[in-house]
Amino acid sequence: MNNADFWASVRTIIAEGFTPEGLLKLDSYAEQFISGRLVYQRFSPHEQHGCAAGGNANVIASLLAGAEVGTDSESQGALSNYQRECQQGAKQEAAIEHWAKAVGLWTSNVEERLTLTLGEQIAEGGEAKVYDHGSTLVKSIGLDYFIQPIFALDRITLHNTFFPETRLFVIGFGRDSNGEFKIIVEQPFIDGQPVSDEDISAYMRQMGFELKNPRNWTYATPDIYLSDMHDENVILSAAENIFVVDCDIRINTPELRQGGRRTLTTEVRFL
Repeated sequence: MNNADFWASVRTIIAEGFTPEGLLKLDSYAEQFISGRLVYQRFSPHEQHGCAAGGNANVIASLLAGAEVGTDSESQGALSNYQRECQQGAKQEAAIEHWAKAVGLWTSNVEERLTLTLGEQIAEGGEAKVYDHGSTLVKSIGLDYFIQPIFALDRITLHNTFFPETRLFVIGFGRDSNGEFKIIVEQPFIDGQPVSDEDISAYMRQMGFELKNPRNWTYATPDIYLSDMHDENVILSAAENIFVVDCDIRINTPELRQGGRRTLTTEVRFL
């Protein structure tokens, strides 16, 4: 199977409404992705492993989102970049929502359901609400920073690649009371204390990242853009290990103006 045949197959599965046969085929593609026989060239091999670490749902949602990148109508030429992103984002949301409903991973009112099952939220960030689940945290992540689900899913993949000790495992999808799309993830709870900016900077230098903008705690390599690395998102454990529990991490493209060299692609190949 070549690249065109693969994406045609996934789009047919979406168009047919996720029949039992289509769901089996998606599961097969996910298994090939996780085993490395399906190579998704959007990611490096290490990053593809990070995507797999996010669970089967993360893999399939990433592929469904990829199938809806650049599939808008010919009239898209009249749209602004923002309008085009919103249009693509809506298509990606719809594909993931229909699949998640078909496999029982959809929650109609995320915050209400999480509050009923886990209690009141214990923290809230720019795009996530956090709930206590004992040894883990459950987070409801929105698209405020991303517009398109594919970029929010990239963030989960890249977090798991660079910070596997606090991996984000996708357990479902849904919408809040305002109809906003949400990704529901589970993450280990880390008890500790905040880390100083100086120690965070030293930690990032050890990982090969260069400080780009101290005002918004932005670091980068030619491949990865990383921001929001402040003391509320980085924790020092009792054993004096540093854990990154939250950050804004992206594939570093030239458009981000942080020395990036990557290009975004949805090309696949089979081994």
